[in-house]
Amino acid sequence: MGTARLYASVAAGGFRRYATYRTATAAGVFTNTVFGLIIAYVFIALWDSRPHLGGYDQAQALSYVWLAQALLMVVGVMGGGFEEELIERIRTGDIAIDLYRPADLQMWWLAQDLGRALFHLLGRGLVPLVCGALLFDLALPADPLTWLAFLVAVGLGVVVGFGIRFLVALSAFWLLDGAGVTQLTMIAGVFCSGMLLPLNVFPGTLGEIVRALPWSSLIQAPVDVLLGTADPLGTYAFQAAWALALLGAGRLLQSAAARRVVVQGG
Repeated sequence: MGTARLYASVAAGGFRRYATYRTATAAGVFTNTVFGLIIAYVFIALWDSRPHLGGYDQAQALSYVWLAQALLMVVGVMGGGFEEELIERIRTGDIAIDLYRPADLQMWWLAQDLGRALFHLLGRGLVPLVCGALLFDLALPADPLTWLAFLVAVGLGVVVGFGIRFLVALSAFWLLDGAGVTQLTMIAGVFCSGMLLPLNVFPGTLGEIVRALPWSSLIQAPVDVLLGTADPLGTYAFQAAWALALLGAGRLLQSAAARRVVVQGG
């Protein structure tokens, strides 16, 4: 019970930490709204010429735009969470202190990232979505159970996003500078999560590949649950499988990193 309270406190601390950046939050809301407008008008032109592209009608496509903007920071498609701090602690050697704390390293950063995600959902996600709903005809459901199913998929997407970024951060134990891996992962996330274009639009084998990768759990999967174009239980199973695989890989890499610190530190 004490351990659960500890991680709940860490999550609450992560929420409060990001809540202090009010100017950055306001700027982020403005940026997401502007980009949402730009992409929305591109989608209108695209769906006018190709109705039902990717299995969506135009209202669903516009809903996809604003939901993607709402989730961008929540699931950490482009990073911006704990990984930069963790990489810096690895580079400076302060990670040795973290590894010898009574709290588990992976669970500590996961709890903090969950707090960050909750803040971004409330602080940066709601306003762009409301703006989109006021400006465009969106296909958002009225059923609260559908929204609840969507939030479950978002939560699983957050864990998958954490799993990816935790592995990226731990690579700094061997690479010393994780900037290159971080940039490559960010590019993969933008392309493969469905942030800019629904993955259902991708043709043939390419579409099958990107939909099978973990990044599809971040945006494509939750949005499809909300729009009713995917089975929630099947989506949860897909996301949970990737979450467990990534967390398991992170656990193994963390153990190897801990042994490396012990060897180097004597």
